[in-house]
Amino acid sequence: MSASLKDGFELAETQRTLPIALLRAREAVMERFRPMLSAHDVSEQQWRVMRVLQEAGELDASRLAERACVLPPSLTRMLKSLEAREFIALRRDTQDGRRMQVSLTDEGDAFIARVAPESAAIYREIEERIGATEIQTLLDRIEDLLTALKKD
Repeated sequence: MSASLKDGFELAETQRTLPIALLRAREAVMERFRPMLSAHDVSEQQWRVMRVLQEAGELDASRLAERACVLPPSLTRMLKSLEAREFIALRRDTQDGRRMQVSLTDEGDAFIARVAPESAAIYREIEERIGATEIQTLLDRIEDLLTALKKD
């Protein structure tokens, strides 16, 4: 018997822990989207970055990394690749020259428009399997979790 069990603390079975369950759910969803993204030569992270920019408009790189759930060093490399494909534009912040502002270009917007129907079809298939209401409930519960765990 381990020391943690002697102390009255038992670890849950890994498959029934929140971190593992969330990772498994993410993988189950993303395995449906990865072939589509791969066919268009875009990574999951690049797609998230472009989608966030499409929704939010121009953002500074720090805010973009946060909203797209990308680590800042990864974002820096990714921005170079997206800029080379002319999907995004970078400019120095006029108020603070150390900060980069990032925006989606017309080419980036057109790329999203071309890929969006495929993405929507995959999402519809997931929705058909578990139901639109269940997805909304799940999203609401995840928001509740994030709010409860938010650092003060």
